[in-house]
Amino acid sequence: MSEIQPPMGPLRDPAHRLSPKARRLWALESVIGFVLLVGGAILVGHWVGGSGWSWVPGWMAEYEWLLPVLVAVAAGPFLAAEPFVRYTVHRWELSGDVVYARSGFLTREWVFVPVSRIQTVDKAQGWLERLLGLATLEIRTASHAGSSTIKGLDYQVAAGLAEQLAHRAEQLRDDAT
Repeated sequence: MSEIQPPMGPLRDPAHRLSPKARRLWALESVIGFVLLVGGAILVGHWVGGSGWSWVPGWMAEYEWLLPVLVAVAAGPFLAAEPFVRYTVHRWELSGDVVYARSGFLTREWVFVPVSRIQTVDKAQGWLERLLGLATLEIRTASHAGSSTIKGLDYQVAAGLAEQLAHRAEQLRDDAT
């Protein structure tokens, strides 16, 4: 019985970056999230401050503006850095018969999808992606663990890659029969 040998070094980065417009997409998503967070904190602060509940400390009722300020101070830097960190980390590559993608913000995920296992390749566009000319490529296999999503591709790149993957997967299936 042979032993499994550990890899000879760290994984190399996939070759291709996402579209630079992906930073704008993530920045817009961060701004929307920030507005919702601070807006929710304003509503909660106002609700608690004006409630007259006996269990609410007097200082909390008096300083209802404090909760939204704390939320903004805590979430602001995190949401401001996210688009730039994600753009640095997210990459993809079609190498031989494998799609290799890396993603993550707080955690990192490396995904290798064998082209021979691909069942469907779809392009998707949310309204912000459409506005920026971006698309998400969804690569699905029979196994959920083997599926992958590459978000932030230029629409033309996503369309070309989807066509290339579908064609290559069909070729490999034909070779196997």
